[in-house]
Amino acid sequence: MNYLFSKENYYFRKSQTTVLFMNSLILNSILLVDDEEISNLFNKIFIGKLNLNIDVDFVLNGQEALDLLVPSEDYSTVLMPCLLLLDIKMPVMDGWQFLKAYEEQVSPEIRDKITIVMLTTSENERDEIKAMKNPNVRDFIKKPLSEETIRKLVQKHYLNKKS
Repeated sequence: MNYLFSKENYYFRKSQTTVLFMNSLILNSILLVDDEEISNLFNKIFIGKLNLNIDVDFVLNGQEALDLLVPSEDYSTVLMPCLLLLDIKMPVMDGWQFLKAYEEQVSPEIRDKITIVMLTTSENERDEIKAMKNPNVRDFIKKPLSEETIRKLVQKHYLNKKS
């Protein structure tokens, strides 16, 4: 069969327009944190066309992401579990500043439900080393996003987790 993913009771058929599954998918949302609004819109549409049946939202900097992750009256929170794709270079609060504030301000209960993946154009090897030393960062990938990249991320960080 021609499946994008398959793991026990999870079946994602490549040739169909809908995602088939017997149990609910472990991933509920993707949050894109990147100051390039056009890129965010493109990625949101692109991910939506993969028919993963998940919410895809975006914010333009680390502060806006924190505002979503630290519950308050003014902001809604993202659906958990969440895959957070984080750029490094952004105005207001960059990816490194976000990671520091995330550790300090986001509760451990919420952090346990978020997988942070650095998504960047950086060619600097030191950025990848620094990111992977951070206990909250699970992966480091280069832009642009592709179907294969999203598929691998979901497979690696969600379908292979033990329930």
